[in-house]
Amino acid sequence: MNGLRKGKILVVGSTNTDMVVRTEHLPRPGETVLGGTFLMNPGGKGANQAVAAARLGADVIFVCKTGNDMFGITTRQQLAQEGIDTRFVFIDDHNPSGVALISVDSRAENTIVVASGANANLLPLDVAKAETALDDCDIVLMQLETPMTTIEYVAAEAAKRGKRTVLNPAPGAALSPQLLKSLYLITPNETEAEIITGIRIHNAETEAEAARRIRAMGVQNVIITLGSRGAYICNDRFDETVPAQKVRAVDTTAAGDVFNGALVVALSEGKSLEEAVRFASRASAISVTRMGAQSSIPYRSEVDRFVP
Repeated sequence: MNGLRKGKILVVGSTNTDMVVRTEHLPRPGETVLGGTFLMNPGGKGANQAVAAARLGADVIFVCKTGNDMFGITTRQQLAQEGIDTRFVFIDDHNPSGVALISVDSRAENTIVVASGANANLLPLDVAKAETALDDCDIVLMQLETPMTTIEYVAAEAAKRGKRTVLNPAPGAALSPQLLKSLYLITPNETEAEIITGIRIHNAETEAEAARRIRAMGVQNVIITLGSRGAYICNDRFDETVPAQKVRAVDTTAAGDVFNGALVVALSEGKSLEEAVRFASRASAISVTRMGAQSSIPYRSEVDRFVP
């Protein structure tokens, strides 16, 4: 950590088991593609972001819900092995653990189908049991693979405590005015930004227009992720695009999750938003050169010495 302050991150979100098939091309409707390679990895946007933050140097508390099944047991063991605080990994006796079916083609493009299972039953009553974690954390990080009522509850409680809440609004969904006003930072991609604002992003002007529209809705800071083109930052001090690191991608499955996990680590250490984006860009660049979700997430030493 090179003497840096170690941040405390509270991640509230999903955990899945990813079943990945790597193949030459993604199947069209009704098509069967032979010759793929199968991998099974821990995943889920929440878990991916929690693991990323932990590997990159933060103290991480993860609030999630798994089924009472072999996938849930394995998930809890794997999270603990990453050094993540699992006191608030709740067990659902009535729903299975979440799973994701992922296909990845030769160009690193993917399609994903998720069966949410217990993730869809992570409720405000569960999160209320993690009040001490909310009191102690520096930053709260969430996504949209758990119920919106839970996300809104956590954001409101964090705002009451003066905590910084970062929302990665994926998968894309409409967001309430109350939720947006509770956020310190939001990190949509182009599609998600369009869902929030109604503005279709196709050039630099529309990127800026969408980001300013989101800020007008009450969010202090906006980062629109642009894939291989980088990330557009918009707040009171910045209005610019930070270019992405250039690497040869083989699988982009968890790139956004790595970016968000790295981003909150850097912010918790006192870095500026621009510095945090550059750090997150390095981490996500490393991840896309590897297969899998959590298996692709780099460690802090790798990011610190990364040269594209």
